[in-house]
Amino acid sequence: MARKKQPPVDEETAKTIGKLLRGLRKTAGYKAVHEAAAMPECPAALQTIYAYERGGLVPSMKQFLDLVEFYALKSPKAPAEIRHEAVAAVVTAISLPAYHLTAAMALVARLNASWASGGKR
Repeated sequence: MARKKQPPVDEETAKTIGKLLRGLRKTAGYKAVHEAAAMPECPAALQTIYAYERGGLVPSMKQFLDLVEFYALKSPKAPAEIRHEAVAAVVTAISLPAYHLTAAMALVARLNASWASGGKR
């Protein structure tokens, strides 16, 4: 089966994701993108991080999680409180339409309702 092209992510969602990443980067102690991108553990290139933060590109869920982990767990200057911000960022991101979790949960609810009402097995 051919892969279906995903619909584009709306501008507001893209900017929200970028704002989450920018906030984490700054809390982690990186005032500028180039400081974070210069770290060997950084999972994204300089231009990619810029594009994510300004909302020009939307990272895949894996890319988003890799950056969150880098900022929260692998940044030497990151304060312990960043973990709370990282949890909030992940929870916010998975609720956005870009990552389709809400659509997946709605499908699970429909499947469960169908199953409970004696639908086909």
